[in-house]
Amino acid sequence: MKRETTNKIRFVIEDILPPILRDSRLFLWLAQSAWGSHISHLARFRERAPFLTADEYAELYRNHPRVHAGTDNSDACIRRIVSEIAGSSVCDVGCGTGALLTHIKAGNPDLARVTGVDFVIDDAAALPGVEYVAAKIEELPFADGEFDTVVCTHVIEHVLEYRQAIAELRRIARKRLIIVVPREREYRYTFNPHFNFFPYTHSFLRAVHPVPLRYVCEDIGRDIFYLEDREG
Repeated sequence: MKRETTNKIRFVIEDILPPILRDSRLFLWLAQSAWGSHISHLARFRERAPFLTADEYAELYRNHPRVHAGTDNSDACIRRIVSEIAGSSVCDVGCGTGALLTHIKAGNPDLARVTGVDFVIDDAAALPGVEYVAAKIEELPFADGEFDTVVCTHVIEHVLEYRQAIAELRRIARKRLIIVVPREREYRYTFNPHFNFFPYTHSFLRAVHPVPLRYVCEDIGRDIFYLEDREG
C-alpha cells in the first residue's frame, strides 16, 4: 500500500473520528477484526516503553508487519529528499530495506559514498556501491561530520531517547540534516509502534530545539519534512 493511500486513511481515523471513539474498545474491536491482535501488542508496547529491554524492542520490530512496500515515504517526500542531498557522501539512518537509498543514488549518481544504517539490516537490499552498518541511532559508530548529508525518515517517532538520537544525527552531519516524521496525534490504539507524536510542524520544532538559523520545516501530505544546514 502506498504512503499516499495510508495518509488518506490516517486523515479519517485521526482527524475525523472523535477521540472518545478513537480510544474506545469498539475501535479496538474493529481494528483487531481488520488487523488481528497485533494492535493490542502495540498498545501494551507503548505503555511499557520506559521498561522495555533491547531484546523486546528488537523482537517487536522484527515481527511488525510492513504496511508499505519498500519505504514509508510518499513520492512527494522522496522527490524532495533526493533534490536536497548536498555534498558527495550520504548516510540514511533507519534505512530499512534500502528502498530510499535506491532513489537517492538514482537521483544523485555522483555520490562517492552511500551508507545505510539500521539496528536490523537482515533484509536490506544488496545495492551496488552501498555499505550497510548495523547500529542504534542513539550511538552511531561514525566520526563527527563524517557524512555531508544525513537522512533519517520515519525513525524519530519510534525512539524513546529521541533527543539523543537527533544529537547523534547532527553530530555526524557535516553539511545537511534531513528528517521526516509523520504528522499525527497520539491515541491509545494505533497501527504503528510509535512513542513520539507530532501533530503540527511546530510540535516537531520543539523536538529539535535549538533550531539553527537555516532550516525548513513543512507539511508534505501529512508528513513533516525538516531540513537544517549544518555549516556556518
